[in-house]
Amino acid sequence: MTRIELKVDGATVSDDVEPRMLLVQYLREKLGKTGTVIGCDTSNCGACTVHLDGRSVKSCNVLAVQADGAEVTTIEGLATDGELHPVQAAFHECHALQCGFCTPGMIMQSVDLLKDNPNPSEAEIRVGIEGNLCRCTGYHNIVKAVQTAAGQKTEA
Repeated sequence: MTRIELKVDGATVSDDVEPRMLLVQYLREKLGKTGTVIGCDTSNCGACTVHLDGRSVKSCNVLAVQADGAEVTTIEGLATDGELHPVQAAFHECHALQCGFCTPGMIMQSVDLLKDNPNPSEAEIRVGIEGNLCRCTGYHNIVKAVQTAAGQKTEA
């Protein structure tokens, strides 16, 4: 067992973990952060995307011990004081989900995209989310939601 300490959604946590435990497993099984979804377990789908020290990562591709000393933000940590993050609100407003399986990872990736590029074109949005797969929506409303969160006028 290895002792780790990190900050998750603003709270400092400390645990003994198996060195081979994935960050996604730690978040879900030890901390109850079930909004972080286990999808493919191979880093192909992006459903497990979280922010590690402010950058989006696929948490099925990071060991919990690698996050020692880091700050992690999950989908549960985006909202503040009961208010949805603007990207969360835009996904809701634009109906940018169907089954919802990819939604947490897609939102986390979109937040990171908008941090780096606050006014992306449609093509830049599509490139920015390309590592996150959705099998239901066809991406149209996801792109629209990112544009809405960026404050861009979108067509219905």
